[in-house]
Amino acid sequence: MKVTVAMTLLSAGLMTLPVAAEQFYGFMDLSINYLDWTKKAEDRTNPDIGGRGGAKEDFFYIELEGGAGFDWGDVYGFIDFENPTNSNDGQFSDEAFATDGFRIAAKGTLAYNLGSSNWNAYGHLYSFTESSSGFFDQNLVLGVSYDVFTDFGLWFKPFIGGHYEQQSFAGSGWNGGMLGWVLGYDFAIGEQKFSVTNWHETEFARDDQFRSNGTQYQLASVGWNGAVALWWHLPNNLTGGLQYRYADNKLGTAAYHDAIIYSLRYNF
Repeated sequence: MKVTVAMTLLSAGLMTLPVAAEQFYGFMDLSINYLDWTKKAEDRTNPDIGGRGGAKEDFFYIELEGGAGFDWGDVYGFIDFENPTNSNDGQFSDEAFATDGFRIAAKGTLAYNLGSSNWNAYGHLYSFTESSSGFFDQNLVLGVSYDVFTDFGLWFKPFIGGHYEQQSFAGSGWNGGMLGWVLGYDFAIGEQKFSVTNWHETEFARDDQFRSNGTQYQLASVGWNGAVALWWHLPNNLTGGLQYRYADNKLGTAAYHDAIIYSLRYNF
C-alpha cells in the first residue's frame, strides 16, 4: 500500500514555527464514527441496477484530528482509519475493491498570514489509500484563503487554489481548481453547549484524465462534497456529533449521494 503523506503538511508547518510565535488556540481529539449511506446513495452506486459508480457500503472509522492557530497562521490535520479491523491477503487479492476493505484517509492544511491582512497563503494535501487493490489518490491544492471571525461565535475560512492530483489509475497532473470553505458557529441552549460546522469543497474545470470512475458513466467537470454537522459538547471531554455527508460527482460516483455519520469524540 502506498504510504499516506497528508499529515506531513501539518508537521512541516509545526516545525517551521517562529521561536517566539504566539499561540491563540489548539485542539486534538480522537473519535469513533459510523457512516450510514442512505438507501438512495446505495441504489445510485449499485452496479447491479445501473449504479453510476463503485458500490458503497456502510462502515465505521477511527479518526485522530488536531489543529492550532498562531500569530503567523494556522495548521490543521486528520487521519482516518476506515474498517480498521479488516484486512486482506495482499494487493489485488480476491477481495480487491471490497466495499469493506481497510482504507486510510488523511489531510493536512496550512494557512500562512499575508502581512497584517486576513488573507493567507493556503495549501492542503489530501491522501486516500485502499489496501486490497493498492488504489491511492492524492490531491494537492495551492492558493489563498481568507479568515473571518466574529464576536458572536461565527467563524468562516474560504479558500481557492489550483488542484494537482496523483492517482494510481489516472496518473498525475493539474486537474483544474478547487474552492471551498470551513465554517463554524458556537452557541448554547441553557447550560448545554453546541456547535454547527460545515466543510465544503468544489472541484471545477476538471481534466478528462481524472473523470473516469471505472463505469460507463464519466464524472462531470464540476463536482463537490462536504458535510454539515451538529456537535453537542458533553461533560468529561466528550462530544457527540451528527453529520450529514454529501457528494455530487465525487467519491467515484457520477451522481448525488449522501450519508449520515454518527460520531463520539474524546477531546484531549
